[in-house]
Amino acid sequence: QVQLVESGGGLVQAGGSLRLSCARRNIFSINAMGWYRQPPGKQRESVARITSGGRTNYADSVKGRFTISTDNTKSTVYLQMNSLKPEDTAVYYCKADYTRDYKLYQNWGQGTQVTVSS
Repeated sequence: QVQLVESGGGLVQAGGSLRLSCARRNIFSINAMGWYRQPPGKQRESVARITSGGRTNYADSVKGRFTISTDNTKSTVYLQMNSLKPEDTAVYYCKADYTRDYKLYQNWGQGTQVTVSS
């Protein structure tokens, strides 16, 4: 079963840090993995993305504060979030873009809540 399992959300005060983790199961031939977030009452937006080659890109709103990375086996992707602001409050989702049988697929995690208090 293809699966992305997220962890690490929670409640933190403004200025604090959190690290989100996303472990992939039964997903191979990864093209890229990314983190997205959906603030209350708003649409889902891209936060950060890392390709299989290690290239990263970030939303302007998180540049310099968030860092996306993977472990050595690239089976887990992390989002280190520093200097958190109340406007970072959202449900954070992990997404994997992968290839299987020459077709492109994407899979989403279940989401993890991040709440930043002022």
